Amino acid sequence: MKLFPFVFFFLSQTVAFGQDLPILTPNLGYLVDKSPEGEKKFHEDMLKCPDLWEKVGGSEIDTTKLTANERIIFRTCMEETEDYWEILGGGCSWYCGGGLDSTYASSELVGGKYSANNIHDLNYKTAWVEGVAGQGIGEKITYDFPPENPRITTIIIVNGYVKSPKAWTENSRVKKLKMYVNGKPLALLELADSKQEQSFSFAPLGVADRKDYDKLRILPRWTITFEIMEVYPGSKYKDTAITEIYFDGIDVH
Repeated sequence: MKLFPFVFFFLSQTVAFGQDLPILTPNLGYLVDKSPEGEKKFHEDMLKCPDLWEKVGGSEIDTTKLTANERIIFRTCMEETEDYWEILGGGCSWYCGGGLDSTYASSELVGGKYSANNIHDLNYKTAWVEGVAGQGIGEKITYDFPPENPRITTIIIVNGYVKSPKAWTENSRVKKLKMYVNGKPLALLELADSKQEQSFSFAPLGVADRKDYDKLRILPRWTITFEIMEVYPGSKYKDTAITEIYFDGIDVH
């Protein structure tokens, strides 16, 4: 069985040559420009969808019949989602065959609205917020996977609290995360102070030998942990927030 070959390579190089952990920078993607006002407009636009579908001709779509503003609204109608805050939208993704059983954190901000579960609910409206004094340096969030979980090749991070411009500015965001696999350091992830989704690519993380499912599912569980090492300070609160850390990968089709 080949387990985490990418992880073992980096760990062996670090031990053998005394090198620091590799520092990874993200590819910046979708800009999460969300707000309560945007949510209200989204639902108002969704109410117009039935009339717009009828206007464009049903199965034989002809958007030339729409005004410029109606075409903008119609694109929203075609996205196959009724949730303004949903991350993945309609259609199938890695999560059709992926996922995990639990997420847990070293601390959570009191009040019940900022739990570890928020960081992997595939929703832009919620966030995990650490719960210690100061800016949460050293606080950790851990993802716990069964051995049969599809392997991960991409980690996508939505930094800060993106539910509104105010929440984003007032709360601290992460500048640097230390990443562990099964408790062993793998890399340092340098995050931009941005509301764009930030993607990091890896050789497959997980169990490589997947030929015998019965043997696969009784292997040990495995974890990925992220530790807050440095932050961008918020304008009002020291609390550090991460809206989402989610995944893409292989072994699902």
